[in-house]
Amino acid sequence: MPTDHDTQTRAMLVLTEVMDADPARNVIGDVTPFERAVELIRVAEAPALACHVHPDGDALGSMLAMHLLCESQGKSPVSSFPSPFAVAPHYRFLPGIDRLTPPARFPERPDLLITFDVGTIARMGDLQRSVHGAREAVVLDHHADNEHFGTVNVVQLDAAATAVVVRRLANALEWPLHRDAALNLYVGLLTDTGRFQYPNTTSDVFVLAEELAEFNLPLAELTRELFEKHRFAYVRLAGLALARAELDEPNHLVAAWLTGEELRNHGVAFDETEGFIDLLRRTAEAEVVVALKEAPDEGLRVSLRSLGRINVGEVASTLGGGGHSFMAGFTSQGTIADTLDLVRAAIATAASAMGAVDCENPTARRSARSSVPDPDRLGQPADHRRRPR
Repeated sequence: MPTDHDTQTRAMLVLTEVMDADPARNVIGDVTPFERAVELIRVAEAPALACHVHPDGDALGSMLAMHLLCESQGKSPVSSFPSPFAVAPHYRFLPGIDRLTPPARFPERPDLLITFDVGTIARMGDLQRSVHGAREAVVLDHHADNEHFGTVNVVQLDAAATAVVVRRLANALEWPLHRDAALNLYVGLLTDTGRFQYPNTTSDVFVLAEELAEFNLPLAELTRELFEKHRFAYVRLAGLALARAELDEPNHLVAAWLTGEELRNHGVAFDETEGFIDLLRRTAEAEVVVALKEAPDEGLRVSLRSLGRINVGEVASTLGGGGHSFMAGFTSQGTIADTLDLVRAAIATAASAMGAVDCENPTARRSARSSVPDPDRLGQPADHRRRPR
C-alpha cells in the first residue's frame, strides 16, 4: 500500500501531454510532459518498464525497444507485463524477449516506472502495485481514452503507435538506434497499423517505416511471422468459427466467436488467436467486424474493427472498454449471445446517430468516412443458426 510520502511525492508533479488537443494543456510551467519524461529517463539508472496484460506487438515492441536502448546507455532496466505471464508464439522472436522479468519479481517501488500502450491502470493487472509505489510513473500512449494515471503522461494522439512515441523519445535523448531496437519499433508500427492498412497509416508512418527498414530488417519474414504463420490446430479452429460466422445485414456487421472449450479441445492457446479478427475483416459486406473469445479467468474478450464510418472506440466505451475509432475492445462477463446482442444494439445506436448527423450536415458523413472504403454495400441474409449461450 502506498504511504503518505508516496502520495505527496506523486502529487508534486502530475503532467499530461495530449497532442492535437488544447495547446494550453501541453505546457505546465516551463516544461512539457514530453520534456519531463526525457529528463527522467536520461537520469534513471534502473528504470522499470511495463506494458499491458496480453501484450500485442506495439506494447511488447515499444517496451523492448526502450529496454534495449536503455541497456545501450549503460542502464539496468527491468521489463515485464501482468499475469498471465506468457508471450504469444508470434512475438517470441522479438529481440530482448529473453530479458523479460516475471511480474512477481518486478520492482514494487521503482524510482521510475514507464508504461507502454497502457490506457487504463486496470490493464496493469498485478503490476498496479508498482504504479502506486513508483516515485515517478511515466505513461507513454497514443489512445484518446487514456486515463492519465501517471505522474507524467505523454499521450500523443497523432502517433500511429506507441512505438512512434518511443522513437521520438530516443531522438530527443539523442540515443542512436540499433538493429534490434529498430526491429522492435517496426513490429509495433506494423501491428498497430494493421500491416499499413488501418486509417492511422499516414505519410509519417511510411517515413518512420523507411528509417527502421534501413537497418536491414527482414520485412517479408516479419510479416509472415506476425500475421500469416499459424499452427494447423489454429487453422482448423479458425475454420470452425468462420463456418458459423453471422452476417447481420441491417447493421452491416459480421461476427464470430471462439469458446474456451474449443480452444482446449484444439490445443490452441488464447494468445494464438490475436489475429482471428483479421480474417473477419475480409468480409465485403461488413462495416463492423466483431470477434468474441473466451479468455481463461477473464470472461469474454470482445474485439471490434470498423471498416467504415462507425466509431467502434465510442461503441466499446459504452460497453466498458475503449480504443480507437477503427479498432477497439472490451471485456464482458455475459454469454456470447447476450454480449453480441449488446454490441448489435450499440452499433445500431451509433449508426442511427451518424445518420442523424448525415441528414443535418452532409459534409459530416464525408469527413467521418475519409481515408476508409465506402461501406454502403448490399448485404446478404443473416445466418440465424443458434449461438452458444
